[in-house]
Amino acid sequence: MSRNNLDRMGAAPQGETPPQEKAKTFDPLHFVAPTEFVDLPSKGLGYPQGHPLFEQDTIEIRYMTAKDEDILSSKTLLKKGVAIERFIQNLIVDKSIKSSELLVGDRNAILIAARISGYGADYETQVMCPACATRSEFTFDLNDQIIKESTLNEQLKLTKNENGNFTTIMPYSKFKVHFKLLKGRDENYLATLTNNKAKNKLNESMLTDQYKVMIIGIEEHTSAEIINRYVNNMPTVDSRHLRACYKAAAPDLKVIQTFSCPSCGHEEGMEVPFGADFFWPDR
Repeated sequence: MSRNNLDRMGAAPQGETPPQEKAKTFDPLHFVAPTEFVDLPSKGLGYPQGHPLFEQDTIEIRYMTAKDEDILSSKTLLKKGVAIERFIQNLIVDKSIKSSELLVGDRNAILIAARISGYGADYETQVMCPACATRSEFTFDLNDQIIKESTLNEQLKLTKNENGNFTTIMPYSKFKVHFKLLKGRDENYLATLTNNKAKNKLNESMLTDQYKVMIIGIEEHTSAEIINRYVNNMPTVDSRHLRACYKAAAPDLKVIQTFSCPSCGHEEGMEVPFGADFFWPDR
């Protein structure tokens, strides 16, 4: 075989050794943050078809890193009120999932899992006794979790729609009310609204503000004007009913432990507070 043919066929001439692949070097400082799968209280049932978490039981997140601590300690992000939002988004492995579109209960599950991986399961904080108002130190075990799933209730006339929203019949007005479960963006909007009202010395209206975000339709009417008018004039009976429906429908993850007041001896189940020291234990 001629040299030209050898060249065309890519064969090495006799006596020549084919070039060897360069040896792969090992970088001793190369490190990939470990990940974990967090159980979703919603089990993916609160998301519409086409959402990455539709009917998914878990979400994959990274363990906390020093970069995440930078986000949590950024004065600029804290001042803007977006530190936690950026933090959650940074942890999610699948970047097609937006933290602002996660249900509140699923976000809570991610925050608790991240807190455990970053600082351990023991969360020492100050709590106030409901009986005597004395503040004292209390340590929560964040591994002691209660997953509360979404449930329907015939007595409340609560039904679930195909799009992940819910419908109920109000006991007093008899209106058919359609409502959604709150997501991260809704929670952030309500927090901003409350802060702005406080800055401008306006009356707080947290309950009705939440209703105006939750309710997406009354009978066949979906305009904000009609929804706001109904909420502003909602009978207390209907208001209590809607709260009960939302409590039943909304999935969540809770850590509730028995608190015994060292001052007065009062005992009560207390839910873990997401206080300022939840992600800043050394402050």
